[in-house]
Amino acid sequence: MSLISQLCGDEIFDPFLSLINKCPVLNTPTDWKETPDAHIFVSDLPGLKKEEVTVEVVDEGKALQISGDRENEGFNEDNKNDKWHRVERCRGKFLRRFRLPENAKSDEVKASMENGVLVVTVPKQEVKKKPEKKVIDIEEIKG
Repeated sequence: MSLISQLCGDEIFDPFLSLINKCPVLNTPTDWKETPDAHIFVSDLPGLKKEEVTVEVVDEGKALQISGDRENEGFNEDNKNDKWHRVERCRGKFLRRFRLPENAKSDEVKASMENGVLVVTVPKQEVKKKPEKKVIDIEEIKG
């Protein structure tokens, strides 16, 4: 039996599936939409409880960070005689970070979680327009 068959079983190796399982961006899908009042982030975190997820505002209020740890259930010393035929579900730590726009009220962020779906709401504020250009008069020095 070839090494690939031993590792992958009788199925054709799917490098895309392997990439998804190892990539924290692909295994923690997050949607970001902007409404007139807020930026709303929705993350699919199936099987996780709110106690296993951390939502933080970092980088002096300039970034939203969502992190957590998916348990390695079933992969422990007690089950060393078990034979796994397929392991597709993602395990381990994950971290997603999103740069918040200038109009985000990073001190008023709220989060809720139901049925493995995390919703983070970042209210918006009016951003003062920066002056486009200011011409400075040059004084003549008499000497």
